[in-house]
Amino acid sequence: MDNNKDEKILLTLKEAANYFGIGINTLRRLTNKHTNLCIFNGNRRMIKRPTMEKWLLNHNVFDC
Repeated sequence: MDNNKDEKILLTLKEAANYFGIGINTLRRLTNKHTNLCIFNGNRRMIKRPTMEKWLLNHNVFDC
């Protein structure tokens, strides 16, 4: 199994910002409010990619 970004389940804040096209501070605010979107590995915040994708789609954040 290749370890490319599309197959990872957990993304760092930097990887998630690049993947979703939103800022790191926005990700921090979202995951502070919606703690089910991430897990912590020590003090490192890891974004749950599938959960974040579903949350973003369900909240219509891509509709402009």
